[in-house]
Amino acid sequence: MTVYLVRHGSAGARNDTDPHDVERHLDTDGREQANRLVQLLTGRPIGRILSSPAARCQETVAPLAQDRSLDVEVNEALLEGTDIAESWEFVTWAARQQHDIALCSHGDVIPELIRRAQGRGMEVPGKSGCSKGSCWELTWSGTEFTSGKYTPLKKPLS
Repeated sequence: MTVYLVRHGSAGARNDTDPHDVERHLDTDGREQANRLVQLLTGRPIGRILSSPAARCQETVAPLAQDRSLDVEVNEALLEGTDIAESWEFVTWAARQQHDIALCSHGDVIPELIRRAQGRGMEVPGKSGCSKGSCWELTWSGTEFTSGKYTPLKKPLS
C-alpha cells in the first residue's frame, strides 16, 4: 500500500492572531499546486482521500477527489497542532487499508511524521522537504514504511 502525504498548497500569509486561520483558503499558486497534484497522481489507484479540517487542506485535495469521483473526508488527526502520536497512529491506520490513500495535512505535522518513519527504518533515497504544495509517497510493507519519495508541486511536472 501507498500513502500519499500531501502538504496543503500556498494559502497566503498566516495570521497567528486570527482564530479563524483554519478557514484560510488557497491562493492562486495554491490552486495551481492542487491541479499539479492531480497530474502527479494520475494512474495511481487511490481509493480514499482524507484531509485536515482546514479549508486550505480540503481545497488542495478537492481537484484530486473530483478527478477520482471521491469525497474528501475530514479527520482531526491531520490538523495543525495535533499531537504527533495521534497523527502517527492515524497515518499507520491509513497505510493498513485495502487501497492507496491520500492524506492532506500541515507543515508542523508532516515533517514529524517523516522523521518518525525514518527513525523506524524508512529510507528516503532522494530529496527531502515539506514545502507548501508538496507530496510524500510513502511505501508500506505491511508492517512499516520502507521508503519515502518527496515531490514539490511548485513547477510544472514533466
